[in-house]
Amino acid sequence: MNAVRSLRDALDRLTLYLPLLVMALLAMGSWWLLRAMPETWGSGAEKVQRKEPDYHLENFSTQVFDATGRLIRQIGGEKARHYPDTDELHIDAVRFYAVDASGVEVRATARQGIATGDGERVTLMGQVHVISPAHGLTPRMEFRGERLVAWTKAEKMRSTEPVEIWRGPDRFNAQDLDFDMKTGQYQLSGRVRGVLQPQSQ
Repeated sequence: MNAVRSLRDALDRLTLYLPLLVMALLAMGSWWLLRAMPETWGSGAEKVQRKEPDYHLENFSTQVFDATGRLIRQIGGEKARHYPDTDELHIDAVRFYAVDASGVEVRATARQGIATGDGERVTLMGQVHVISPAHGLTPRMEFRGERLVAWTKAEKMRSTEPVEIWRGPDRFNAQDLDFDMKTGQYQLSGRVRGVLQPQSQ
């Protein structure tokens, strides 16, 4: 009788520790599996990223649409190379277009451009020419320079190199530019020169 009770107590204690034993066995099995197949299960950080292009494009155009199907962003060019280590698209003879919800448009061209993989930042370099047509009370605006960075989601443009700006008939030169596409306002800094034309009555 005592032997049966002792056996029953031992089985009860065993059932209490059984889940822990099963978890320990599963953990050891997982560890062994990872050690046995490091190539398959190794972390992505251990993989060496390619520093040369993984694909090329010619005479291409990429477009982004909003939920209603309206075109809101487009990037194109003559040639492009994608670098997987930085997820950047390097573009020759780049063409850029963006329009916000209120209808303010921006069109730009440059000799070269670099676009991030998500298209949120576009850097234009070499003979940069940007036009924003007149919209509502905001007159036509035009920019020329050698380097300009556009943040498409924030709808802002920035240049830290000399730029030439036309706002309607008025003309400005500046060393730095901050342009808010949503409001049509821009800030000029550095050495700024301007020629303001008299307004017609």
